[in-house]
Amino acid sequence: MTLAHFPGRDPFRMAAWQAPRGMRGWLTDDSSLTARIRSRCGRFSLRVVSQGKGVVLPDEMAALGVLRHGRLWQREVLLIADGEPVVFARSLVADTIIPADWHLLRGLGGRPLAAVLFDDPRVARSRLEAARLDARDSRWHHAARATGNADLPALWARRSAFRRNGAPLLITEIFLPAIRSLAP
Repeated sequence: MTLAHFPGRDPFRMAAWQAPRGMRGWLTDDSSLTARIRSRCGRFSLRVVSQGKGVVLPDEMAALGVLRHGRLWQREVLLIADGEPVVFARSLVADTIIPADWHLLRGLGGRPLAAVLFDDPRVARSRLEAARLDARDSRWHHAARATGNADLPALWARRSAFRRNGAPLLITEIFLPAIRSLAP
C-alpha cells in the first residue's frame, strides 16, 4: 500500500515545545538516546526489525542531502526497556557510502548504533528536528508493524543527520507510548 506522505510538507518542521511536557526532554536531549533509556530501566535490549535496501521518503532524501532517488540502505530497530518497546528507530544511509564511511553499520547486528556515533570524534550531528506522526505517514505504519499494534496514537518523533567525513546518516527515532513509563 502506498501512503500519501503529508503531500507538500515535511512533518519534521515542528518545534519540540509543541509536544506534551513529558515528551520535550526526549525530543531535545542530544546525547545518546540509548544511554538515556538504559539509565532509566533495569533491562535494555534492541531488536532488529529490518535491514537492507529500503524506500525513502522525499523529506528523508532532503534531510540526507540526496538530490535524486538512489540506492539507500536502512536499518529499523526497536529499543526495548524492561520488556516494553519504547522507541522505533530508523537509520538511512546512501548505499554507495557504506563501505567507505559507514562500513560498521552492516556488522552491527543487535548492537545499538550509539556506540558507533557517540564514540567517534569524526562524527558530527545536525540539530534535532521534531515531528508528530500519525497514520498518514508511512513511518508511523512501520512502527505499528514493528510493535504489532495497529491502534497506536499519533507519535512524537525526532531526527538528525550524523556526518562522518561528510557522509550523512539520517536517524529517525519514534517514541512509542511506553516511553512515558520511563522517568523523563
